[in-house]
Amino acid sequence: MNKLTAAMVVLGVLTASAPATGAENYPADNSGKNARDRQDTTLTPGDQSKDKSDVAITQAIRKAVVADKGLSVNARNVKIITKGGLVTLRGPVQSAAEKEAIGAKAQQAAGVKRVDNQLEIASR
Repeated sequence: MNKLTAAMVVLGVLTASAPATGAENYPADNSGKNARDRQDTTLTPGDQSKDKSDVAITQAIRKAVVADKGLSVNARNVKIITKGGLVTLRGPVQSAAEKEAIGAKAQQAAGVKRVDNQLEIASR
């Protein structure tokens, strides 16, 4: 074994056995939200209705949101969940204006009975 290979093996062993930088001591930024989402009362994208009219509502809102290039990337990726004509909006946006704009787009979609705007303004 040449010296370079031996040095690489030793370095690899030292790196693998070195203690972590303490990241495991800090929860992920969204750990509280993940716990909330495990509750039965919180709608997630898995709760999206398979009914054709609900799917059409979700698609129409998604198209309107994605087409608005004035929205941030986070805003264009919010969760849109439709069940029985009730639209639930969830996820982070950068401003109150984005929250209102997405809520308005959801309200304007054909077939929407009510919009539950749970969008959160992300702190910087």
